[in-house]
Amino acid sequence: MTLPKRSQATCLEVRLLREGIPESSHVVHAVVTDIRARVLSYAGDPQQSTFARSALKPFQALAAVTTGTLEHFQLGDRDLAVMCASHQGLVEQTRQVFRILWQADVDAVQLQCPTPAGRQSALEHGCSGKHAGMLATSQKCEWPLKGYLNAQHPVQQLILGRVGEILGMPGAEFIAAHDDCGAPTYLMQLTQLAALYAHMGDGKHLDLEQVSRAMTHHPELVAGPGCFDTELMRATEGDLISKSGAEGVQCLSRVGEGLGLAIKVTDGSRRAKVAAAIHALHQLGWISPSVRDVLGEQFLSQGPYTRLEVLGELTLP
Repeated sequence: MTLPKRSQATCLEVRLLREGIPESSHVVHAVVTDIRARVLSYAGDPQQSTFARSALKPFQALAAVTTGTLEHFQLGDRDLAVMCASHQGLVEQTRQVFRILWQADVDAVQLQCPTPAGRQSALEHGCSGKHAGMLATSQKCEWPLKGYLNAQHPVQQLILGRVGEILGMPGAEFIAAHDDCGAPTYLMQLTQLAALYAHMGDGKHLDLEQVSRAMTHHPELVAGPGCFDTELMRATEGDLISKSGAEGVQCLSRVGEGLGLAIKVTDGSRRAKVAAAIHALHQLGWISPSVRDVLGEQFLSQGPYTRLEVLGELTLP
């Protein structure tokens, strides 16, 4: 997808204030699009490129939906939710991942995500649900389990093809690289990421609607208590879908409206992307003042003497 070059609006700035005095700052690009990737509002460069990282997980989970893997192995919404997760390795979460593998008759040693430092098993890795979904899909389709992370493996080609189909472009046009967990991730413009999430919320794709429902019904599996994705989806009671990605990526969708929001912090800061998301969601009217205040107390207060503030607004094209 090649988009015309757009003049750049002022970026959002996230500042850390120590007793009201600026100490550090982060530059943020953000864009809202519809399902056709038409820019509705933005800050900075809406065509800023970034690797999708874990924001791609809901679309990687589509492989298990479109192939009938869920039904074949009697997997449900909780299993699908943890396939989309960047979880904390909590007992409830790792048990859910293990259940996917058990139902698919796949040994946990087949997981190719690393074992986190200080943990005992790859099941505790934050991406294990995604990997379990890929393995279960490969098992159902009788594809090799070995090498399932290779970009040319059928499960990865299926995922890439579905992403391209949603965006109306050949998936092969995307530049691929390995994510930290070993799975392929893709370089995308923010407008493309926002358009993917717009499709997640428009309710016109049954497979995406199933993923959206799983995430919003089981937000505790998508990240975990105290994590932004989980707390936002809990607070908005199914109105918003939220998925973070590493290196300052945050993507959101407003359910039922076909609108997506994609955020990229240039220095990769996690705290800045959350602050920018709260700011943008409130400006857009996607969260109420009461939800903004609750999230603000949880995520903007950095300590007894420090707090985050966001300067700038999303502007019309």
